[in-house]
Amino acid sequence: MSFPSHNLTIGSAALRASELPAQEHSPSWFAAYTTPRHEKTVTRQLESRSIESFLPLYKSIRRWKNGCRVEIEQPLFPGYVFVRVPRRDSVKVLQLPGVLSIVSSGRKPAALSTTDIEALRSALPHHLFEPHPYLAVGHRVRIITGPLTGLIGVVVRKKSGLRVVLSLDLIQQSVAVEIDLDEIEPVKS
Repeated sequence: MSFPSHNLTIGSAALRASELPAQEHSPSWFAAYTTPRHEKTVTRQLESRSIESFLPLYKSIRRWKNGCRVEIEQPLFPGYVFVRVPRRDSVKVLQLPGVLSIVSSGRKPAALSTTDIEALRSALPHHLFEPHPYLAVGHRVRIITGPLTGLIGVVVRKKSGLRVVLSLDLIQQSVAVEIDLDEIEPVKS
């Protein structure tokens, strides 16, 4: 059974490309996973192929060995470039050197929320952003500043404030403490 480029054969029924689900034709945002430190190169390649992309960058000050301080732009999400293509065209992105994969759910590329990407694009020039380790409810964290420095707990709430539960195993008791995000770091397993 052959599959012509303009038809998709399913059992005995054939669907023309114009009859494919709307999500296959309309562009969506996807996260392309790149080789380390190749995000800017991949973005240039996408631009040269007229594929819409978004690489959020933040500025940081680096000090070289010779003592010079220089401001550089680095990816806000290291290893990822956002691309806007129809799902069926995601293979064009995968063909680019430096692109390892597209973040998927099962075997299909997983579309990102257009609202989230647009909010990030519009806020980036007006706010200071910097990367931070991903923390979710249930993750173990270590307190890195203040009188509780060194204690390990579990994140239990993030919405209206960060709350970490600290447990004293010896007496099988726990306490919850409100804490700022910059006062903790994830505990590596």
